Amino acid sequence: MLQEYKKYKEQILNRAKKIVIKVGSAVLTGANGLDPRVINRLADEISLLHDQGRDILLVSSGAVAAGCKVMTSCKVKECLAYKQAVSAIGQSRLMHAYDEAFARYNKITAQILLTKDDLKSRERFLNARNTLLNLLSWKVIPIINENDTVVVQELKFGDNDALAALVLNLVEADLFINLTSADGVYNSNPMKDKNAKLLPYIKDISKLDLEEICQGKTTQGTGGMYSKLLAARRAAQIGVPTLIVSGKVRFALERVFSGEELGTFIFPEEKSISRRKFWLAYNLDSRGEVLVDKGAVEAIVNQGKSLLPAGIVDVRGKFGKGALVKVIDAESGESLGVGLTNYKSSELKQIMGRKSSEIENILGQCAYSEAIHRDNFLLGAAL
Repeated sequence: MLQEYKKYKEQILNRAKKIVIKVGSAVLTGANGLDPRVINRLADEISLLHDQGRDILLVSSGAVAAGCKVMTSCKVKECLAYKQAVSAIGQSRLMHAYDEAFARYNKITAQILLTKDDLKSRERFLNARNTLLNLLSWKVIPIINENDTVVVQELKFGDNDALAALVLNLVEADLFINLTSADGVYNSNPMKDKNAKLLPYIKDISKLDLEEICQGKTTQGTGGMYSKLLAARRAAQIGVPTLIVSGKVRFALERVFSGEELGTFIFPEEKSISRRKFWLAYNLDSRGEVLVDKGAVEAIVNQGKSLLPAGIVDVRGKFGKGALVKVIDAESGESLGVGLTNYKSSELKQIMGRKSSEIENILGQCAYSEAIHRDNFLLGAAL
């Protein structure tokens, strides 16, 4: 298996023409805030890949850290407004550092600031896609970050790992590289287990117990290995492989593309989902929950069927027609996935447990025989 993995990885790296690289705060910062030496080294390595004819999109954290370096008397607080103010100071300085570093290699960069609302709207999603694709066609390197200065809590991506996974779908990338402060993925938390072993690859990330092996966060970032693996699981669903590798190691990208074994390579799923299902599952917000019985679980999970009202045993939350809802196994409490409901919550409560043939008599009309159609449902959504 090891030889097969190495051959497959080599093929992926050689073929990858559109690459999303995410770099976290823990990589970009040192004791005195943003580290310009890291920025320069990163620009060097990315420029080398760019010179090979590859399109590169960089999802970068570090604005808050850069702002704190200027406001030397401040310490980062959890208050959203406080972080937004510091980010406003740091974002321009972060981009200035990137502009200067990439200019040494005659590379043009562009700043892209996004909120979840930008990608939730299908029209704005397509506008963002077209903008990025135009920049790539001009051989520009987009540098993407969350628009921390204006975003409200409800419209936050959560962290830049989640944002990077959405960018993969936005531009139809071939490869996701996540630069972190760790050497890769271990079979247990190396900070707590001295016998933890680095995993060179993960064949099926959907079977990995993320809660079991991931504990703790880095001091600078908002995420940790859990958020990186969650992003990798989402990437795998649309057929994009992920490489999680240390950004602290000198020339890590150059060494990886030269065939050296660094970090952890995560295989994509053999059967990828549609990009539309990916969009609805991870760009939209869940508005409620629908609990289903054993028969519905069997039909959805093993037979790939739609969810009928007859299989619903409970409806939680208040939502409208077309809302994204979680589908929960009532017996185990486990999430089966997410989907767009054909009926609002008040209507589902009236028709749950009833046959589709009874819907018209109960509601006065039967617009849909399914509560959630299988075309609008993502089984195994990584939430």
